[in-house]
Amino acid sequence: VHGSLIIFYEDRNFQGRSYECMSDCSDMSSYLSRCNSCRVENGCFMVYDRPNYMGNQYFLRRGEYSDYMSFGMSDSIRSCRLIPQHRGSYRMRIYERENFQGPNHELMDDCDNIMDRYSLSDCQSCNVIDGHWLMYEQPHYRGRMVYLRPGEYRSMRDIGYSGMRLSSARRIMDSC
Repeated sequence: VHGSLIIFYEDRNFQGRSYECMSDCSDMSSYLSRCNSCRVENGCFMVYDRPNYMGNQYFLRRGEYSDYMSFGMSDSIRSCRLIPQHRGSYRMRIYERENFQGPNHELMDDCDNIMDRYSLSDCQSCNVIDGHWLMYEQPHYRGRMVYLRPGEYRSMRDIGYSGMRLSSARRIMDSC
């Protein structure tokens, strides 16, 4: 089995200079002046429109992306993060308020509507115990997304998500 690999190109349709990446890259400008298309040869990656894994983020699985707008991005790719393979259970505890306060629930499965299923008015902090997750702004896995790997997230604002309500959550399965 080959390792994860994403190839970035300066121009649309896989043209111009390219950069092969097999892990996290906090600032693409070290390698390319701009990045307008990419090809995921193996694995799953998050790509970001700002350096240091900030700004809007997008989940990419194996495939060809001839134009950054094809997956909803409005600006060039500036950083990327490899999503490691995970085998085993998935567990995440979500809290209505920051700093693990207020009503809370444990997720072990995908949830297409957190507010409806758990009667939470919001999700402002969480503790990812096992697995890698995507949380979405809208129910049914729509809208802006945020990638969460195992760790404590005391405030969604800390990872650049002020004023964004997280309404659904999905496990990143190793079928990437």
